[in-house]
Amino acid sequence: MSSDPLSRIVVVLDHPKDLVNIAGVTRVVMNFGIGGLRVVQPDEFDAYRIEGIAHRSSEIIERTTLHDTLEDAVGDASFVIGTTARARTAGRTYVRPREAAERAIERAQDGYVAVIFGREDRGLTNQALDLCHAVAIIPTDPDYTSLNLSQACLVLMYEIFMAADGAEPTLPKGRRATRPPTQAELEETFAAIEAGLARIEFYKAREPSAVMRTLRTIISRAEPDLREAKLLGAIGHEIRHYLDRLGDS
Repeated sequence: MSSDPLSRIVVVLDHPKDLVNIAGVTRVVMNFGIGGLRVVQPDEFDAYRIEGIAHRSSEIIERTTLHDTLEDAVGDASFVIGTTARARTAGRTYVRPREAAERAIERAQDGYVAVIFGREDRGLTNQALDLCHAVAIIPTDPDYTSLNLSQACLVLMYEIFMAADGAEPTLPKGRRATRPPTQAELEETFAAIEAGLARIEFYKAREPSAVMRTLRTIISRAEPDLREAKLLGAIGHEIRHYLDRLGDS
């Protein structure tokens, strides 16, 4: 068994109607590295058309299994999470997606976890929910509680993906990102800005030190890299150079 908990998460679609939704869920499974997709008695299942909608998903489609009953589809799972748009009875264990994801990853350390999504027009039956150890509800506007099948799957799988990672993945930096400026380099930036503002008589009724203190706070909070800090300084320099050129003309 793989050490990756995501490989032990399986999405189960119970009697889905729309092939487009199956394709959308297939794409979600692919995007978030989920272990597999199981489909119980779909109205239609055409691998060729699904791949045409969910491009480059052939590997997921080949591993997708079809089942006659929901019991069969979740039979090897040690933890089963159902989904519903609203609480139906007080007797079930309801959780939000983030809590569901944390529990799913915890239980996936030791066995398979199945996340079940019901038919588009009626959701999971009460009999299906009886198979679940927890039922996830995605918060929405009270007037619009129902999500599209693939949208609901996206929300749950995203949360599971994030829970498995343990922290938010590092986002890519800008293509031209550089190292942080030293304090001396930042002081050059502040000095250039202060001089440029003085040349356009920005301060007038303003206290220069108070203005610069505010700008220091804003710029420090933005955590500019060296290229960005130099650009800010260049603005101050260019103000002075432009006014010098006007004076010579």
